[in-house]
Parts: sequence; C-alpha cells; structure tokens
Amino acid sequence: MNDYLMIATVLKPQGVRGECKLRSYAADIDLFHRWGTLYRKTAAGFEPVSVRTARIRDGFVYAFLDGSNSAEAAEAFRGTDLYVDRAHTAPLEEDAVLIADLIGCEACDESGEVIGTLTDVLQYGTVDTWVFQTGTGTLMAPALKAVFPEVDAAAKKILAVRDRLEEVSVRS
Repeated sequence: MNDYLMIATVLKPQGVRGECKLRSYAADIDLFHRWGTLYRKTAAGFEPVSVRTARIRDGFVYAFLDGSNSAEAAEAFRGTDLYVDRAHTAPLEEDAVLIADLIGCEACDESGEVIGTLTDVLQYGTVDTWVFQTGTGTLMAPALKAVFPEVDAAAKKILAVRDRLEEVSVRS
C-alpha cells in the first residue's frame, strides 16, 4: 500500500499574495484545515510542503504553500500534485477502502477465473463505477456489494459474482 495518497492538485495562483487554488480529492475537504504539511513527489521521494489553508469555497481549497508569497512564486506550483501521509488521513468507516488501495486489484469470479485488473474508479453519481482492464478490452461496472461481495485491498483481490457482473457491466 502507498504511504502517501494524492489529495490535491494545484490549479493556479489566486491573487497577488501567493495564494494557490487547489482541486481537492479528499472525501472530507474540511481536513485541509487540519493539515499543516502536505508532500510533493520528487525524483528523490516525497518532499514536505508547509500548507496554510486560507479558506474553502465552492469545492476548492485556497491555501498558501511553502514559499508562495507572490503570484510568481505560486505560479511555480501550478500542476503540482500534493499528497498526504497515510498516517494523517481520516479513519475509514467499516467496509470502506481508499481508491489508491483499490487500483491494481485483480478481479476474479467465483470459479477463480480472472476478469481483469482495476485501473480506475469513476465518481460521477451515487455509486462509483469501477473500470477494469481485461484481456479483451475495458469493462466498467458499478461498485455494488451484490456484484463485488468481497474486496481484499491488502491482498489486491476482488471477488465478482459473474452473473450479476454480466448483467450490469459495459464493455468497450
């Protein structure tokens, strides 16, 4: 499992004093008020970045990052992905799994036949859509307990009920 989880992307500078507009990937955006340090990925690993959240509005986070004291300095952060240390994430609810831990899981049916590998999770409605790469292309299916009754993210395994999967999946 990853020690660092991508939590935001710097979109652009906001104003002239070095504030940055961030797109949050956090389930609870208010956690940005608690995090004083995030990380950015470098060739050498993960480098800490001090963060001071100024406000949250319309689903975006506005924050000052370490060294962003002008619009020009904030511009240098544009496009930077920011990560949180797994130890500082919110506790998960029962049966909840982080998307980062799901990516790469292999789905098999009840007989053990491999269906594919989870490559993406789409979040557009009330139910997430899981995207699998199969031997014949892409398969997408809603992440329903009736379709995927068992998920073991630590073992990177997902059990799928083949009949139900065939009823609700889309192939491309």
